[in-house]
Amino acid sequence: MRKPLLIVIDMLNDFLEAWESADRERLVDAINELVEIVQRASRPVIWVRQEFASDLSDAFAEMRAKNIPIAIKGTSGAQIDSRLKISPSDKVIVKKRYSAFFGTGLDEVLEQLRPEGLILAGINTHACIRTTAIDAYQRDWPLIVASECVDSYDREHHDVTLKYMKDKLARLMTNREIDAMLNGDQD
Repeated sequence: MRKPLLIVIDMLNDFLEAWESADRERLVDAINELVEIVQRASRPVIWVRQEFASDLSDAFAEMRAKNIPIAIKGTSGAQIDSRLKISPSDKVIVKKRYSAFFGTGLDEVLEQLRPEGLILAGINTHACIRTTAIDAYQRDWPLIVASECVDSYDREHHDVTLKYMKDKLARLMTNREIDAMLNGDQD
């Protein structure tokens, strides 16, 4: 896969603020490294983020039932962490559910950009990464999950999800392996 694109999911202030500082920094640094690798290869980056109305009318049923105001439109919590290296040419897609495909324009963007496959990064592995990977798989996209660039607040579910996806839905690759692939050193 020489011409993939990178999709970074839900690296939002509201989601990351509860994380241990070291874990948050490690993930941000790994994603920034991957973004640089992808940009050096002149491949596109798409940032996907959740955002909901303040009255939660467009939120998950659980969020509405429990009145969980997270990733509210117009708040800093719904913004992508400012330490991430977003380029003005990158696309940003807003989603309302776990999958980056569900109810968004992602299919149309992919049709325009015509990548050979997708690389996924971001949080949470067991929810948004997994459902996006499943939806990509169902659309026959060759898929890579950047193993250093996905994480979850729930370690057990993170590990189980990676085991589930590995070599079924996606290839798990490190940043170094992705860099080598993009430079023609491996497939």
